[in-house]
Amino acid sequence: MHFEFHVDGGNFLNAGYTSSQVKKTLKQLNVDGGVIKRTVVALYEAEVNIAAHAYRGKIHVEIDTEKIVIMLTDEGPGIPDIKKAMEVGYSTATIAVREMGFGAGMGLSNMKNNADKLEISSIVKKGTIVTITNYFHSKPSDKNE
Repeated sequence: MHFEFHVDGGNFLNAGYTSSQVKKTLKQLNVDGGVIKRTVVALYEAEVNIAAHAYRGKIHVEIDTEKIVIMLTDEGPGIPDIKKAMEVGYSTATIAVREMGFGAGMGLSNMKNNADKLEISSIVKKGTIVTITNYFHSKPSDKNE
């Protein structure tokens, strides 16, 4: 199963639409509630990051019998220091974004805590790619990857 969604930078009214649709789909597929919760939290954080930091973005969702893979690709300023950005409380959000209640510096760490696998790559002044993978059952052994 494959879905694609578009996110406009600065559009906080629709931030959360994709995570809501994915949640609905995973429930219809009878995926474990814990997996759904973790997936939706990670996806929501990533979706809000696009709205807060990028000009626009796309979200590709792939669901198979073993896992869900979500790839978020945005056009924006990029992340100059991913390691620093992963620190709890670190934020580059604007004052306006913070005044709306976003930009507390928890997004990337929440994504990491709610993903079985999280990959982030970024090119400054171009954009960022985030891939979130959650397995429906136990994660395959690292020996087999």
